[in-house]
Amino acid sequence: MTERIQSLDQFRGYTVAGMFLVNFIGGYASVHDVFKHHNTYNSYADTIMPHFFFAVGFAMRLLLLKGTATGAMVWRALGLILLGVVVYGLDGNYKSWAEIAALGLRGFIENSFLRSPFQALVHIGVTTLWILPVMRRRSRDLVLFATASGLLHLALSSAFWYAFLMKVRVIDGGPLGFLSWTLPTIAGALAYDAILKYGPALAAPRIATTGIAVALLGYAISCVPAMAAPPFWPPWRAPDLWTMSQRAGSLSYQVFSAGFSLMIYSSFLWFCDVRKPGLAWGVFATFGTNALAAYLIHMPVQKLVAKFAPRDSPLPWALLLCAVYFLIVWTMVRSLERRRIYLRL
Repeated sequence: MTERIQSLDQFRGYTVAGMFLVNFIGGYASVHDVFKHHNTYNSYADTIMPHFFFAVGFAMRLLLLKGTATGAMVWRALGLILLGVVVYGLDGNYKSWAEIAALGLRGFIENSFLRSPFQALVHIGVTTLWILPVMRRRSRDLVLFATASGLLHLALSSAFWYAFLMKVRVIDGGPLGFLSWTLPTIAGALAYDAILKYGPALAAPRIATTGIAVALLGYAISCVPAMAAPPFWPPWRAPDLWTMSQRAGSLSYQVFSAGFSLMIYSSFLWFCDVRKPGLAWGVFATFGTNALAAYLIHMPVQKLVAKFAPRDSPLPWALLLCAVYFLIVWTMVRSLERRRIYLRL
């Protein structure tokens, strides 16, 4: 197989574009709820972040099996964690030493480190370190490790973590989120294994059918206490640790997300590597091959453009400014691409 897999770059590019869309329009009252994060059910917006982990797992497996040193992966992960802390910042904003002293050690940690830092880049870095010891092992071992990680997250959530994370209002699962983010990451690694074993043409339907089965399992898990609304539909019962929640990084959410990522990736695999080998949409290629640069650029651009669109803006105005924001980011990332400047850790 070649060093770069077209379908992976296209899938990653789609994921970056989807992130741009939901991050910009998600806060507007005029936008449909399915494009917003709710933390009480799985919306379209909630499907985006797991795709990044899927792509990371796929790329990790590819690179490690091709001989990339484990130490290099460790340094990449640590670099992502450090970059994430710098980009997202910490929670504490103390005006005097007396404020810190009054909190005590536990209060200081809860008020400083548990929320803002634990977003996409930090979660990817921590999850990478967690799964790295098994990423050269057999596919069966990866499945067992992902299952054990998910069940451990469920057990800890039942014991204390779910109540605590809801109290602290963590982001994307908080400090223990790496346990459940392992599931979509391992799913990506297994997708690569399927391509390596069967080739793209035979792997595509296998990945798709496996994705459907895994997604259905995720929904079934959300129905353990009582029948739950299907994904993309508002809930009809109170949320709990079984609910598909991105904030909680719940087991049902991550299992469904792993399956959904497999399904979406299989479509890119079919179109880009099987039906029309070499097929690539330029915008997805630009974002997919320089995803970290696109991620870092989009945040200040979004902040700049959003100043002209209050949250009660009508839908046409919100979409117009979203298009302007998208065009600015694409122009900047495309300029880097022309100069062959790629930001990677």
